[in-house]
Amino acid sequence: MTYNPPRATTTDTASRLMTLGVEEEFLLLHPVTGESLPAADRVRAALSTAAREQSRQEFRHSMVEMVTPVCADLGELRAHLLELRGRAADAARAVGARLVAVGATPVHERHRSVPDEPRYHAMSRRFGPVAHDPAVCGCHVHVGVPDRELAVQICNYLRPWLPVVQAITANSPLHDGHDTGHASWRSMQLERWPSIGPTPHFESATDYDATVGELIKAGILLDAAMVYWYARPSAAYPTVEVRVGDVCPTVDDTVLVAGLVRALVATLADDVRAGVPARRIRDCLVSAAHWRAAHDGLAGDLIDLRSGRARPAWDLVDELLATVAPALDRHGDLDRVRDQLTRLRRDGNGAQRQRRVLSRTDGDVRAVLDYLTAQTVGG
Repeated sequence: MTYNPPRATTTDTASRLMTLGVEEEFLLLHPVTGESLPAADRVRAALSTAAREQSRQEFRHSMVEMVTPVCADLGELRAHLLELRGRAADAARAVGARLVAVGATPVHERHRSVPDEPRYHAMSRRFGPVAHDPAVCGCHVHVGVPDRELAVQICNYLRPWLPVVQAITANSPLHDGHDTGHASWRSMQLERWPSIGPTPHFESATDYDATVGELIKAGILLDAAMVYWYARPSAAYPTVEVRVGDVCPTVDDTVLVAGLVRALVATLADDVRAGVPARRIRDCLVSAAHWRAAHDGLAGDLIDLRSGRARPAWDLVDELLATVAPALDRHGDLDRVRDQLTRLRRDGNGAQRQRRVLSRTDGDVRAVLDYLTAQTVGG
């Protein structure tokens, strides 16, 4: 079944602008050893009332999540991200911890119990050791799409492009104090969860809901909120939520990703409305493309899911930019995103930057964490 909404004879540009918001998860690390600290409750208590309202309890005692308000433009989003990171970092310092934007626990995590919440305890009982892996931190971008049928279709159309977004955000090469050889070790850890991975192709919102219902009945999910696919109609907001990425090292990295994701969602919404068919790609190929993105990041090749060929990562980034440029221009984001991609090409993504510090310090992980701490609030 193809989604064919009514077509307007004219399109008001203002009506095609989309809102956005971002959720960022951060690790709380010991300032000397770099080990994860179970300090989330104390950090949240140290936040101002306003900042605490923009924070969320996470699945690990060593994590804190900060959530921006709904934003209309990237400048507004950047200001909120800077403020929230700064306030969270101040609160972390006040209790003897570091706030660090890194995708996976880089050294060690001793305390892996879940917070004392009934739902978290149920997840622990159901999924066992998988629920007690070291903490991982993501960046979730929400783009306003109030039409849920359209949101489901957009998720179908996103499938070829999300490995590129994943490669841009890769920021977790370290685990247990060593380089894993993967640009995003977070992605590797999360693959063990049965509800995380590439979004399946759905014919409609009804199909989506029926499938989620079947997974709940089968005991794979506790509830609909446990759908953690890389893109989904949000369970809480009228948005398409893209959750494939590691948390980004700097605010400007996050703004770049948010701008690209919003433009991609806007571009694909136009394709849906125009009746352009979504590519039907085998799930095994999509999974392979995500593995390659997690392994290589931007430093090697990615799988072009439109052709099935491995190609240099930056060729696909350039083609992503070309694809979404009209939507970027419509939202007033084109110059900012171009400039940030130029910076990214020069400096590399988070994984490349971490490895550069490792190389020049003879593998000193503490130097990497010093670097990431500075990047988190001022990079």
